[in-house]
Amino acid sequence: MKCAVSGREYVVYGYKGKQVRDNIHSHDLVRAFDAFHRWPRPGEVYNMGGSRFSNCSMAEAIVLCERITGRQMNVRHTAENRIGDHIWWIGSVEKFRAHYPEWSLTYDVGRILREIYAACRPA
Repeated sequence: MKCAVSGREYVVYGYKGKQVRDNIHSHDLVRAFDAFHRWPRPGEVYNMGGSRFSNCSMAEAIVLCERITGRQMNVRHTAENRIGDHIWWIGSVEKFRAHYPEWSLTYDVGRILREIYAACRPA
């Protein structure tokens, strides 16, 4: 989003921008920490991320940023992917949700990007 607002070049490394990631907002993550703090389950290990509720490819994120800002991004693609990068990664929060059923994700990718835009757009 910072590149979308500033006009700086954004470089997409490998996979033609089709790599997918899940995205979690700090608000949702802190709420998860709070739930664990209130009702600890020592020794448990959880995956935390946006799961299937909040995920997108780089190409989709670029389109969302362009829609939100109303301007085309300065994007450059390079065929070389980053070392150790995966083309697709979406974690599951199902174990955490089973242990803490009152918790849920509330921020999807669009809401996250709109909030970032509101915080970084020029006045």
